[in-house]
Amino acid sequence: MSAPQAPARPTPIPITVLTGFLGAGKTTLLNALLRHSELADTVVLINEFGEIALDHLLVEPVAGEVFALPGGCLCCVVNDDLLATLEDLIRRRDNGRITPFRRMVIETTGMADPVPILQAAARHPYLSLRYAVDGVVAVIAAPGAEAVLDMQEEARRQVLFADRVVLSKTSGASGGVIDKARRAVEKINPGVRMLDMDRGEAAPGEIFDLAPLGPAGEARVARWLQASINDQHVGNVQSTVLWRDQPLPPGALPLFTELLSSTYGSQILRLKGLLALSDDPSRPVVVHGVQHVFEAPRRLEAWPDDDHRSRLVVIARDLHPALLARIYDALAGIAVDVPDAAALTDSPLSPKRGGLLG
Repeated sequence: MSAPQAPARPTPIPITVLTGFLGAGKTTLLNALLRHSELADTVVLINEFGEIALDHLLVEPVAGEVFALPGGCLCCVVNDDLLATLEDLIRRRDNGRITPFRRMVIETTGMADPVPILQAAARHPYLSLRYAVDGVVAVIAAPGAEAVLDMQEEARRQVLFADRVVLSKTSGASGGVIDKARRAVEKINPGVRMLDMDRGEAAPGEIFDLAPLGPAGEARVARWLQASINDQHVGNVQSTVLWRDQPLPPGALPLFTELLSSTYGSQILRLKGLLALSDDPSRPVVVHGVQHVFEAPRRLEAWPDDDHRSRLVVIARDLHPALLARIYDALAGIAVDVPDAAALTDSPLSPKRGGLLG
């Protein structure tokens, strides 16, 4: 008798984090998105119902702050414990007590740092298996954007972590004001795609399905990586692409991400990678991190194209590409041999400048 097969792991539910500074217009964007049929089977986590137009409210399906909206969308008020809310919703979904949603949108407060939400989804031992961050969308009003980003650390971090930046209130702004806003955003997050809300550019197709994995995972990985490979050097921010022809030792990946996170986290704006590991090189591993927050690596069933080389894209501020290359080579076990003393004093893995010997 053959051994019973383990149940298939459920597909993680993609989370889109919708953020924006006070008065930026993220609630306006959310209300507009709710009118699209693409948000059917979506649960929206908000801070309070007073912030969103729910005059068309239909049903409260279960005890608690969960409401059903026309078109199949669910709305839920976030309590003080985001992890508890995420776990409660997934259990209700699994038990058939609410609609089996396939996507989640989390709307943050205006002063919120998106990092805790990213960490909640990425580091919890159970929830990291059931949810995966699809992307961060930041809304910023074009008039005054330069001043807000200059003076407000929360607004800068919202833009820094964003996969998409939505410019609002552009219809009454001059071309010069809009250009200033774009330059201010580009200075913080070079290469980020910007959408004009007033021109209808912030459609569901531009807001969702930004992550490398999903229903069409492999094809999206190729686009996801290529967008960053094409990024250009802007000021003190540089995009470095690291290649490797041979599979990497499996232990190199956690060492590399831990080193970057703990030592250079404040300088790493974003890291994306598709790596062949020697334990199963035919199934590449997707790596994604922003500053010191790294998602759990995920394996693909196959390579997205004919290029089976490992590749890492590191977008960093004030971090020389040569240093990144040396770290990568050292962890991959391909650094050029040097005398032992020199290896100790010159190693990029040394915890302080000058190496282990001072």
